[in-house]
Amino acid sequence: MPAVSKGDGMRGLAVFISDIRNCKSKEAEIKRINKELANIRSKFKGDKALDGYSKKKYVCKLLFIFLLGHDIDFGHMEAVNLLSSNKYTEKQIGYLFISVLVNSNSELIRLINNAIKNDLSSRNPTFMCLALHCIANVGSREMAEAFASEIPRILVAGDTMDSVKQSAALCLLRLYKTSPDLVLMGEWTSRVVHLLNDQHMGVVTAAISLITCLSQKNPDEFKTCVSLAVSRLSRIVSSASTDLQDYTYYFVPAPWLSCKLLRLLQCYPPPEDGAVKGRLVECLETILNKAQEPPKSKKVQHSNAKNAILFEAISLIIHYDSEPNLLVRACNQLGQFLQHRETNLRYLALESMCTLASSEFSHEAVKTHIETVINALKTERDVSVRQRAADLLYAMCDRSNAKQIVAEMLSYLETADYSIREEMVLKVAILAEKYAVDYSWYVDTILNLIRIAGDYVSEEVWYRVIQIVINRDDVQGYAAKTVFEALQAPACHENMVKVGGYILGEFGNLIAGDPRSSPLVQFNLLHSKFHLCSVPTRALLLSAYIKFINLFPETKATIQEVLRCDSQIRNSDVELQQRAVEYLKLSSIASTDVLATVLEEMPPFPERESSILAKLKKKKGPGAVSVTELEDNKREGGELNGGGDRGPDTAAMAASNASTPSPSADLLGIRSAAPVGAPPASTGSLLVDVFSEAGPAAPSAAVNDDGFLSSAPPSEDPAPPLSEADELLNKFVCKNNGVLFENQLLQIGIKSEYRQNLGRMYLFYGNKTSVQFASFTTTVSCPGDLQSHILFLNVQTKPVEPLVEGGAQIQQVLNIECLTDFSDAPLLNIKFRYGGALQNLTLKLPVTINKFFQPTEMSSHDFFQRWKQLSQPQQEAQKIFKANHSMDTEVLKAKLLGLGTALLDNVDPNPENYVCAGVIQTKSQQVGCLLRLEPNAQAQMYRLTLRCSKDSVSRRLCELLAQQF
Repeated sequence: MPAVSKGDGMRGLAVFISDIRNCKSKEAEIKRINKELANIRSKFKGDKALDGYSKKKYVCKLLFIFLLGHDIDFGHMEAVNLLSSNKYTEKQIGYLFISVLVNSNSELIRLINNAIKNDLSSRNPTFMCLALHCIANVGSREMAEAFASEIPRILVAGDTMDSVKQSAALCLLRLYKTSPDLVLMGEWTSRVVHLLNDQHMGVVTAAISLITCLSQKNPDEFKTCVSLAVSRLSRIVSSASTDLQDYTYYFVPAPWLSCKLLRLLQCYPPPEDGAVKGRLVECLETILNKAQEPPKSKKVQHSNAKNAILFEAISLIIHYDSEPNLLVRACNQLGQFLQHRETNLRYLALESMCTLASSEFSHEAVKTHIETVINALKTERDVSVRQRAADLLYAMCDRSNAKQIVAEMLSYLETADYSIREEMVLKVAILAEKYAVDYSWYVDTILNLIRIAGDYVSEEVWYRVIQIVINRDDVQGYAAKTVFEALQAPACHENMVKVGGYILGEFGNLIAGDPRSSPLVQFNLLHSKFHLCSVPTRALLLSAYIKFINLFPETKATIQEVLRCDSQIRNSDVELQQRAVEYLKLSSIASTDVLATVLEEMPPFPERESSILAKLKKKKGPGAVSVTELEDNKREGGELNGGGDRGPDTAAMAASNASTPSPSADLLGIRSAAPVGAPPASTGSLLVDVFSEAGPAAPSAAVNDDGFLSSAPPSEDPAPPLSEADELLNKFVCKNNGVLFENQLLQIGIKSEYRQNLGRMYLFYGNKTSVQFASFTTTVSCPGDLQSHILFLNVQTKPVEPLVEGGAQIQQVLNIECLTDFSDAPLLNIKFRYGGALQNLTLKLPVTINKFFQPTEMSSHDFFQRWKQLSQPQQEAQKIFKANHSMDTEVLKAKLLGLGTALLDNVDPNPENYVCAGVIQTKSQQVGCLLRLEPNAQAQMYRLTLRCSKDSVSRRLCELLAQQF
């Protein structure tokens, strides 16, 4: 930047500013400003032509007056005239005035554009930078129309100076953000990407901001930037602090550029080129290694720069979710930060670990820090850190630690900040429901929740406990006894009265045999709370009273007396009055049989998505859940295949059509029903939706009562499966969540859960463009024997919306039933129109035979006894192969658990070997499977042996697993 000469001091401006500061009142300031404005106006209108210095001085005064908050309605033309000056200081003030005061609708915009064009073509780097800064500051659509095609040329020109390239890149970024449709890179794309190889680090830093923004909108056009970004990152990470002296910040080489490179790589999936991927993994490992090194400086700037790079690297590792070793290392590194003295680091560590907890590879590693997180929840001073600790506990919860985590969250609720209590209540309710194997524990938890934080227990929470108690025979008596004891507390929250009134009205007879909870005692206990409650609760209690008359005829006279009193039948509230009058009349004139029919026990509730979960999503923020968010959302559909001991999924308890639900109610929330068009049978083969909303029927397939399409034959002209379909399928053998497919138009995310021979899959279709997808349809075709018309899998799909708006996401639900063992995955065909052109692609859905594993625990004796029984040659499949991935012990265990089997400890005589056992559940039969994996670390080889009661299963599992290790 040229130095300002002594003569450019503008003494008149300094005097004016001094006068303004010395004004004693607002009136004096306005008077001085008006005097100055009159003077400037007279100078501009005078006959004497002003020189450049005078114009600059008066324009500066107008700018200062404007910044003080006063309107300026003249002087614009003089500022424009300054743009034609050859003096830097005059041109600078002109551009400054225009950037601040000229709007895009100004009549002067054409003159301004001409001046800018002259400066851009002048090849004077200082003037070019001033012009580019002005374009970026104004950033109007008119500016974009005038210069969007010119700036890329300047950016990539070989003779452009580095400082101008930096300004051009940032200017283009600004225009792209305001008018993306006008900034078309086209022929400049590859040359802009190659700016990542520029020798000047400042140019690279500016260019990468532009490339990152462009890549987010058009990833395929800029995918060549991945290898260049990895190369540049590798050079920075491997360099010493002395190599990049001008760009080393407190002994950290180019921290800002490193962070931007890591952020750019998060716009893309892992590199397909093995060499590039290997180099990137080395970079990430180096960053993790450097985090363990002692600091080179005690200054906070050093640690901030170092940690900024580390957290971006961890974000990239989480984004890829494909390197188990790095995920575990990242988790361990974050675990060290959980006890760091710096609050911001603890916050960021907790936030990142929430994301790591959703990965099958790192979930177990995250769980090892449970005590530290619980301590943070109790002792942290900052409420935002405590909230992140609560989020992490929610994310790391599974069946093995649910009771501990729920107990700690309940304990914390008693002293929790009011701002996070409602969210905490929802999370406790969801975890208690999802992981309740013992429903008496669930009832105790919810009643404790109401006692501790009753004001924050929404209707959805106590509605849900009522539904679950009514749908479960085995917990009704316990619930009645527990709620009766809870109501005896002197201070009882109104939500507890609601739950008590409902449960005792339905199931009070189950505890009436005890003299301490006789019918009259129950009634008196409820009625003692009546006058302290709001109108809706009183209405509920009146309904409970009439139920008592049916359950306990001996209470009829007492209850009728209550209903008959003036405070009820003459109540000012119409609802209470009507209930009292109608219930009194009903109890007086109806016979015992009629009363029993009208007031019979409530039937089981129809099952649907938990409203508590929906409320938590709504509280977290509006909009569709993205693929990465659904992985962060603690696998809301229940414990994943292979994720611990399996038990009933209480978030989706099945509601039977019979009046009393079966103790073996559907574990996944999907029940069998007869096929469309087939006669009803006691055990049907198709799956029924548990959601309340039914989608529109598609004309090409049969639709059941819940809006699900039964398996359809392949569409007339489906595209052949993608060449990478098998590779995409193999990624999901040992995991259930993630991104199934992604290109420049469409992203398909997947989340699935399995129980016995039933499964449910959620597909998320994301439109990555700004253009609407029209005629969007999906078809699933299942594997089977075409000659004998036997299906191996039965898949039902909910229809999708035919229009997908730009940037929007839609969800599709698939219900899956395994009829018999299979080897071929179902095919998903997707068709839609984008810009008038038909897009047609076919993928393999990641439904493999191992998804239907039920883990089986065995002793060493039982395992080898069964192993010998499966000794026929056709029952065994064996493969010896070279290791494709790291032979890390924790990673191997995570994959074997993700397979769905039980990992048996202390069974094999060789402690280095792994043995697993499980039963594959199909509708037609159960297939027992035993697995033995023998690693040879020195030779980097494995021997995998499988013995199954069915030979085709042995072969298929062996093929699948050999590609996982």
